[in-house]
Amino acid sequence: MKMLTTMARRGLQGTLLILATLLSQPLLAEQFVAVGDYEIHYNAFNSTFVEPDVAKNAGIQRSKVRALVNVSVLKKEGDKKTPVTAMVSGKATNLISQTQDIGFSKLDEGEAIYYLGQFGFSDDMVMRIALDVQPDANAAPYHIEFEQRFFAE
Repeated sequence: MKMLTTMARRGLQGTLLILATLLSQPLLAEQFVAVGDYEIHYNAFNSTFVEPDVAKNAGIQRSKVRALVNVSVLKKEGDKKTPVTAMVSGKATNLISQTQDIGFSKLDEGEAIYYLGQFGFSDDMVMRIALDVQPDANAAPYHIEFEQRFFAE
């Protein structure tokens, strides 16, 4: 039982390190859209921004030519914003229409819920990222599109 508690604590510490790494990157410009009662926050960045030990604990593949997409959804309730679960899917397409599906993994910290997905790119490549985010199973997903240039680091 003690080993299980130690393993759970290490897992939580690893996840917290990921979040600290993601949230402390001054180069990352977070974007969001407000739709209905929700705010959908999203950003994309090179996977090498994540420290090696943190990436290993989170199952993130670090590479000079791999990017991460981070998505979180907050429900607005008056002045309060609460993280909520959602169904998140996406695609990354380069300028010659080569498309990659982005599979997302959920990281639930209780007070924060994040969805992380990865895709590959070539140096100095503009990628069109399309996301479908569905926080309410009874409503259609919200569609978000943005472009970003990635560089091999």
